[in-house]
Amino acid sequence: MKRGAERISGDEGVAPDGARRDFLKYAATASAVLAVAGIAAITKSVTNAAEASATAAAATFPKVKVGSVGALQVNKPVSFNYPLDNEPNLLVKMGQKAKGGVGPDGDIVAFSSICQHLGCIWGYQAPGTSPPCAATFVAKGPMGYCCCHGSEYDLLNGAAVIAGPAPGPVPSVILEIDSSGNIYATGMSPPAIFGHGNGPSDVSADLQGGNLVGGSQ
Repeated sequence: MKRGAERISGDEGVAPDGARRDFLKYAATASAVLAVAGIAAITKSVTNAAEASATAAAATFPKVKVGSVGALQVNKPVSFNYPLDNEPNLLVKMGQKAKGGVGPDGDIVAFSSICQHLGCIWGYQAPGTSPPCAATFVAKGPMGYCCCHGSEYDLLNGAAVIAGPAPGPVPSVILEIDSSGNIYATGMSPPAIFGHGNGPSDVSADLQGGNLVGGSQ
């Protein structure tokens, strides 16, 4: 009985060398599998992030030439569509330095021509002029006037509302001028253009509902 007890103690108390090697082999294999799975997950995450970035880049505003400094005349507005081919805007050199103005004199600005009240097209009024719908009204400074319901915009002050039912300013077009005097539209400033309802500060909504105008560098 004594020899049997000793044999049992020796057989069961220490694992054979082969079993130990098998355990280490399985542990190494499992670690390798987990490592590969982790790398795959990271790669997928990076790929998804890259795809999301590419999608965002595709949705950015185009850069479009809309005029040149030399061709603009004071208080003679120029119309252009941006960022979609069905969204009218107005580019004008006002002869007075304006908030956000560009050019040598800081007096060139551009705004969406769509009134923020109900979507009518407002018109530019040079100082001392009257809109066709209100002969008794005389503009005191460069401004926008909407003949539908009388909204007035101060174009020297970022198109802030002077009077009328418009709930806020019309969006301004972000402008850049190169060394040759070419003027480019590169984006829109809040609020969103009338009719684009993803929120007043979500200018990405301006890119929805039509075709982007052709970009150029």
